[in-house]
Amino acid sequence: MRATVGDRIVRASGHVDGAVRDGLITEVRGADGAPPYTVRWSDTGDESLVFPGGDCLVEPGGEAAHPAVAHPRSRTWQVTVTMVESGPSTTAEATLVSGDIGSLRAVGRAQKDPSDAEVAVVGDEIAAGRALRRLADALLGQAERDITASTGIRGHVHA
Repeated sequence: MRATVGDRIVRASGHVDGAVRDGLITEVRGADGAPPYTVRWSDTGDESLVFPGGDCLVEPGGEAAHPAVAHPRSRTWQVTVTMVESGPSTTAEATLVSGDIGSLRAVGRAQKDPSDAEVAVVGDEIAAGRALRRLADALLGQAERDITASTGIRGHVHA
C-alpha cells in the first residue's frame, strides 16, 4: 500500500455492526509512501497513527484533489433481516433505516418442497436473499426518484 499526504483512507469495521471510518492522511512516515500514516478521522477530527491492513483502502487525492470539500462524508446504514418460519415456509423481512432516506422494507419468502430434507438454514438463506434482492431494487428505485426530483429529468440507474 502506498499513499501521499492528502489521500483519503477508508477503514472497514472489525465487527459486523461497526461503522466504516474514513480520514485524511496528514503524514506519511514510511519510505516512498509506505505506512505507517498519520490520519485525521472525519468522524471525530482526532489524529492517530495507522498501520493499514486488508481492511483499509487508500483513495488518491482526498482534500488536495477536491479543495472545496473540507471533510469526506462517512455514513453507516444498517439493514435488519427478521425471519419467521412456519411449517414448510419461511418469510424474511429486510429493513433499511437511514437518516438520509428514511426506511425501506422488502419481504422474501421460501417454501420447502415436501420431498426435501428438513434443513432450516436453507429456507432462511433463500427467504433472506429474496428480501435483500427486493430491498436493493427498492433502493435503486428510490435513487431514480431522487434523481428525477433533483434534476427534473427522468432518472435511470442501471442494475
